[in-house]
This record gives sequence, C-alpha cells and structure tokens, in this order.
Amino acid sequence: MKNIDSYTHLRGESLFVDDIMIRQDALFGLCFDSPKAHGKIKKVDYTKAAALQGVVRIFTYKDILGENQIGGIIPDEPLWAEDEVHFWGQPIAFIVAESEAIAKKARALICIEIEELPVITTAKEAKEKGSFINAPRSFELGNTKTSFANCDYVFEGETFSNGQEHLYLETQGCYVEPKENGTLKITSSTQGPTQVQKTAAKVLGIPMHKIEVDVIRLGGGFGGKEDQATPWAVMAAVAVQLLNRPVKYILNRHDDLRMTGKRHPYNSFFKIGLSKDLKIQAFEVEFLQNSGAAADLSPAIAERTLFHATNSYFIPNVHTTVFSCKTNLPPNTAFRGFGGPQGMYVIESAIAAAADNIGIDKINIQEANLLKENDSFSYGQIATEVQAEKTWKTAKEKFDLKTLQKEVADYNTNNHQTKKGISVMPIAFGISFTNTPMNHARALIHIYQDGSVGVSTGAVEMGQSVNTKMLQVAQDIFGISADKLKLESTNTTRVANTSPTAASATADLNGKAVEMACNNLMERLQKVASKLLYVKPENITFQNDTVFVDGKKTMISWEAVIAQAMLERVALTENAHYATPIIHFDKTKEKGHPFAYHVYGTAITSITLDCLRGTYEIDAVNIVHDFGKSMNLGIDIGQVEGALAQGIGWMTMEEIAYDTNGKLLSNTLSTYKVPDIFSAAKKVNVLPLETEGNPMAIKKSKAVGEPPLMYGIGTYFAIQHAVKAFNKNHKLQFNSPFTPEKVLMSLYEK
Repeated sequence: MKNIDSYTHLRGESLFVDDIMIRQDALFGLCFDSPKAHGKIKKVDYTKAAALQGVVRIFTYKDILGENQIGGIIPDEPLWAEDEVHFWGQPIAFIVAESEAIAKKARALICIEIEELPVITTAKEAKEKGSFINAPRSFELGNTKTSFANCDYVFEGETFSNGQEHLYLETQGCYVEPKENGTLKITSSTQGPTQVQKTAAKVLGIPMHKIEVDVIRLGGGFGGKEDQATPWAVMAAVAVQLLNRPVKYILNRHDDLRMTGKRHPYNSFFKIGLSKDLKIQAFEVEFLQNSGAAADLSPAIAERTLFHATNSYFIPNVHTTVFSCKTNLPPNTAFRGFGGPQGMYVIESAIAAAADNIGIDKINIQEANLLKENDSFSYGQIATEVQAEKTWKTAKEKFDLKTLQKEVADYNTNNHQTKKGISVMPIAFGISFTNTPMNHARALIHIYQDGSVGVSTGAVEMGQSVNTKMLQVAQDIFGISADKLKLESTNTTRVANTSPTAASATADLNGKAVEMACNNLMERLQKVASKLLYVKPENITFQNDTVFVDGKKTMISWEAVIAQAMLERVALTENAHYATPIIHFDKTKEKGHPFAYHVYGTAITSITLDCLRGTYEIDAVNIVHDFGKSMNLGIDIGQVEGALAQGIGWMTMEEIAYDTNGKLLSNTLSTYKVPDIFSAAKKVNVLPLETEGNPMAIKKSKAVGEPPLMYGIGTYFAIQHAVKAFNKNHKLQFNSPFTPEKVLMSLYEK
C-alpha cells in the first residue's frame, strides 16, 4: 500500500491543529515564562498587561481548580510556577486575548522580580552538589571487580554526548473547545492523547470522561510531543474551563525552542578490559544524565540507556550505573532512541579508545565480540534470533569492506590535505516499552452497510506512516480495495487508555489489535458467505472485493455479504485488545525479559575530510538492516534514511548551547544547525537482511522507527579515523557532536 498521506501532503491539503476551522468566538493563548533559570519569585505585576485592550484574562496557578501538577513518572513539575522558578522558560502565567498579536504585546508589559539563586547547568556539577531527580540505578552481569584483574588490557575514559533539539516542522499546539455539560474537546499535537486527557482532568479537577482528546496527525514528533505536548493543551483547557470560550495556542518557533526540553546530554565515565584475543571481559560505566529541572521521562530514558549500554556485543562482566542529575535547564525528554543512543555511543567510544591504545583497528574488537545466540544481556534477557553477526558479515561481503578499507588507506597515502575515514557501526535495539504495563493497544473497526470500513486505533500518525500500515493490515485480512478503508483520527472517546505513540512499538501494538479485530469480523462474514454459497466457512476467503471458495472466484461480492450480514443482524463492529505476551521486568532485581524482540543492523560509513578547513563530506553509508519480513519496504527504507540523517546531525553538527546562567544560546536556526541536503550522505544504500522475521512483530515486519538513528554514530568514528590519519599525535576524545570547529582543533593539536 502506498503512503495514504502522500497525495494530500504534496498538495498542502493535509490537516494539522493549526488548520482547524475555529469558532467565531475563539480566543488565543500565550505563555509568560521565566526570564531566569533559578530563583524566588518576589513580585509579578500583571496590571499593564491585563489593562491592554483585547486581553481577556491572565491565568496563574491560583486559577487552577484541581491540582497544579503535570509530572508523570514523578509529580515534581507544576503547570505554572508558584513561588520559585527552576529553569529559563518555565511557564508562570497564561495570557488569553482576542488575537495572538495582542497577547504578545501583553506579555511584553508583564513585570517580574526574581531573587536569583545558584544555577546548575551540567550533570557533572549536579552530581558534585548531590542534585538528583531520583535514586541511581544499576545493571550488573558477572563480576567486574574480579574480572578486571584478569584482563590483559584495561583502559578508562570519559565521553560527552550533547543534547538535540527535536525541531519538528509543526511546533507544539492545541485548540480547546467547550462542549455542553462542562465537557471539553482538546485537539492536540501530541504523541500521547491519553496523557493529555489524564493530566488535564487532574489539573481541571474533573473526571477523564469529560475530556475528549483528538489527534489528526503531527507534523513530526520524534519524542518531543510524548510528554511535552501536554502542558500547552492543559493551559488552554484551564482557560476554556473558566471562560467557556474556545482557546487556540500554537507556539512560535522561538518559544518552542526556549521552553521545551531536548535529548538528554550525558557525561559518562567508562572502564573496559580485554583479553589478548580482543574479547571484552569487563565493562563498567557511570552515566550522568542531564535531566533538567524536573523528571519528565528521564527515569525511563535512563533505564533504556542501561538496557543498551553494551549495544550488540556480549560482555560477560558488566556493571553500569545511571544518575539522573537535576539541573536548571528545561526538563529534557524523549527523543528518538530514548536514551539508547547515548548508551551505545559510550561502548563504541570505549572500544575506539581500546583499539587506539592497543594499536589495532576498532573493527577487530567489534567483530570479536558480537552477540551470538543464547548470549545474555546485562539485564537478564537471553538473546534469541540474533542477527548481529549475520548483518555484520552481510555488510562486509555485499559492500566489500576490504576493498573499501584499501581504498581509504591508498587515498590517505597519496593525499595530504584531504583524508578519508571509515567505520563500521553495528546496532541491537530492543522493541517494547521498557515499562511492561504500557505494552498494550486497542482497535475499533466498523464495517458500514455499504461495505466501507472505518479503522480507529490508539496510534498517532506523525510522519512515520503508521496509518498506512494499519489500513494495510485491515486490507490484507478483508481482501478489499484500499478506497473502501478510512483511518479515523486518534480519539480518546473511540479508543481509550492508550499508551503514547513511542518506543517504536506503535505499529506492532496497534497493528496486532487491528489484526485481532479484523479476524474476528472475518469469522462472522465467512459464516454469512458460507450460507449464501452452501459451503463450509473454512473454505471461504475474500480477495479483490469478492468471495472465493477453495481459491476459486464466485459471483458473490463483498458488498453482498455485508448486506446479508445486516439482514441477519450480525455485528459489524469489533473492538479488540492486544497485550504483548512474554515480556516482564523486575525492577527490584533489575532482571527480566523486557523486549519482545531486538532489531539488528550494520552500517559502513565512509567520509572525506578537508584537513585545511575541518569540514567533511559523508561519501556513503552502506547499511544492512534487519526489517524482519517488511510489510511495506518503501516506508521502512524511508524511516531508515530519515533516522540516519537525524543520527548524523546529533553526532556531527547539532550543538545545544546554554550559558552559565541557564539561557539557551542555540535558540534560532542561525545558531542551531540541522542537516540539510548538503549535510546528508551522498549515497545511502539500504539492504534488507534476509530473515524469517519475528512473530511478535506485526506480520513479522519488525519495528523501524528508532533503531536506524544509531547508524549515525558511525559517522563520528569515521571522522575520527580521518583525523587520526592526518594527525598521528591526535589523542582520541569523545565529545560529540564532532563539529568542524572541534575537528579543526583536533587536526592541529600537538
């Protein structure tokens, strides 16, 4: 099935929150936020702002009828600040006016006095001062304390990986309408409709059934709208509850950049031990996660960092610890990979450091330690259906790694001002929410009297084409043409209590629910058709809008069967619930089987470095990826290409910068650089791995959203390889992103 949104996207006809026709009496909201990163609020003067013509009302925490709390995992984040502010950009008040322009004028008239307090901006400083979100967590396998003593090589080092701005094309936004009997309808650009519903109910002090949340689609999310779409919708909902008029709030880009959290920066300290045959015997890491001023999703993200701390390698003795450090930055949040990339970057850095000290190619250590069948991860899950070695060997053979390495070596011998670099990046990424209770989904299927079909799920479309996959599941089961199917918006009244669209698990969870519902309906329709044709139900199939018996076409159409089902009063609506089996995790023991399956892959990246300027071009990224049995290869390859570009951006150019006072410096697209067409790899070759797929994946088609982002890490090490080829004295440092400025300094360090 082709992407069902392509046509309307291309023509500019696809609808987003900002495209909704609003009521004539609608008002416009705007947040007033803290101009300081930490301090006590001494006084806020709203007099001039409130007196401005067109300003309807300014809301603060005092206007909340329920609870001034939006924290999810840990209740540590007020909707609006009360006595203190803890980050630059923290919401303090909400201006509602007759136009957005009036609201902006009013915001400039608000006067605030803040008694400044000490500001913490780095995870290192937070740890030194004992500032944490929650208690640290550790995963352990074997015994690192004794195993290091038996290693032939032991190396220690430090890494830093910076944050990353989501930069979704559509900024955060919502439109809230009052309905009758004190109910509200919230149209939100959120990955978590139920989270918006639940939090709004708590803050407004009303039951969840009085709040309907509807999501048409998102103009990108990448994790930034999993939790952080919630406050804006709730602010508008508070205003609507008290004014009984609709309120629209679409953040402008500068406000969005300033007030929202990013990918978590990590400071990490590693110790790695190897035997003479290059087997990694022991690995220890201390991760310092810069969580920001409130928990948000930091504890869950920290957990996934631990889950992916050894990437696709088997290490018999592992001890990893993560500290979620509380700083005075906006609460950092989910971002594609959800802590996994930060963990993988550290193990790859540790291997690079070991290889450099031993004097060998990093690839030799990587290859010697790849996961094998029935190896154990540090969290206790036994690796099965392991494709680590298969993707590695396939990439080596299909893309002729030996020849590529020789070409790089020859080029570097014959060229001084430019050098080439090459790296290999394997990945192993677990698929499931690591919080086991979140692994469930529902689907509601209506077959209408004319044979057309409506499909409702809890999945949110945000550019990953999950809507297309949901309809593809239904179409395959019903055997009908695509124009008979419609994917409804994601709505909490149709499909309730949903998990957010995240963790790369959305297609699996919701697709399985669609599959169950459609199969149940199909059983009923087979019985109806069997009566019309005087055959057994099991002999009936549907193909091309027609009934088939034992594989032979009949004269009975799909529409005729639906019409007969209506006459027989057969239920043509089905609601199905799917919960992932097998998975479990005991956080008291830090052991279990948290993932339904793993996605594997290997990327070979080659770059050319201009050693005079420190700039570089990515010549090619050659990937062998484990799609399972892809149900839609065009969509899936698109996801790989997009994730790769985002990973390259994180590793090479996207540099989040705050000053010592906690003010965001990279606050515009002139000071924050994301990959453009000139930054992308000149060639991206994606080769699907031949495999049987996994039955826990929908149609054995493995999840594809997050895993490919980690291929971008390979670009960092390819650049590093080229730098080392130019400057033999370069001492490897692991501080990402590897911007041209850092590269230039590395090229000429003594």
